[in-house]
Amino acid sequence: MDCGQVAELVTDYLEDALKAEERDWFDGHVNACAGCGRLLDRLRAMIGLLGHLRAADIPADVMSALCQAFAGVDPRDWSKGLI
Repeated sequence: MDCGQVAELVTDYLEDALKAEERDWFDGHVNACAGCGRLLDRLRAMIGLLGHLRAADIPADVMSALCQAFAGVDPRDWSKGLI
């Protein structure tokens, strides 16, 4: 597994939707790759802080700004610490 695959699978990983073999590969990679380990840590922290929010709780202007900020962002950049 490489960093790009981790970025593509991280949501499924966090939602416990990966097959056992994929999960093992994912775990092996994030334990060996500092960048992907940071990605996973950051996403877990973000979920912990923001996971209780509902879309209706977020002001429309903030939601719009977030959508614009992340439009076109390559998730592989997360594992490189670029975001």
